[in-house]
Amino acid sequence: MSVTSRYREAWEGFWREAPDGQGAVFWDAAAAQTVGLHLALFEPKLRDPGLQMIDLGCGNGTQTRFLADRFSHVVGADLSAAAIDHARQADPAGQATYRLLDAADKTEVETLHAELGDANVYMRGVLHQAEPDDRQPMVDGIAALVGERGHVFLVELAEAARPIIGALAQDPAGPPAKLAPVLRHGIAPGEVSDDEVPELLRAAGLTVIASGELPLITTEFTADGARIELPSKWHIAGRAA
Repeated sequence: MSVTSRYREAWEGFWREAPDGQGAVFWDAAAAQTVGLHLALFEPKLRDPGLQMIDLGCGNGTQTRFLADRFSHVVGADLSAAAIDHARQADPAGQATYRLLDAADKTEVETLHAELGDANVYMRGVLHQAEPDDRQPMVDGIAALVGERGHVFLVELAEAARPIIGALAQDPAGPPAKLAPVLRHGIAPGEVSDDEVPELLRAAGLTVIASGELPLITTEFTADGARIELPSKWHIAGRAA
């Protein structure tokens, strides 16, 4: 099973239109505000930090490049060819490698695992934007990439984020400038319950070893100048030892 063509086309359209440069899109906050905070939670739990690190849903590679400063082998993977183009252009030194990947496609995932072996996986804010029927195959794909020795750090918007985004989208003055293209391309965040993510991980054969809450930092601000931060929940999971 692979993701729907509508979902793929929506992301291609979004990334083709997205400006270059870190911070140009809604969720592309500086790495120190995102993966830097997450890594402090994730790294101590890694069974084998020497494994390949995969930034799944890497977009323009902001978080990937941060990871590449700290791990020897980092792969940025994304469904969108246009996103991969942005990531490669922003990484002229080739700190990381970048791959097209449909994480819900079993064959593609198994091919990447055969090439890389077991890996540690970082995924931020991707699952809640997937079609409901694609979520379990996507998490199954993560489990295949993790294998026996890797771990995944998965952070997703909490249920409490949905009314916040809804209010921003329906503002009489219009949605914030960086949120508008997300909505226009039909990739507005979907509703994932707080209980669904750990259930998906368990169904994929992974054991959740740590969980918590952190704000998901965006690059956008409200009309009164406050940075928009969205509630999120994180989980670290891997195979039982």
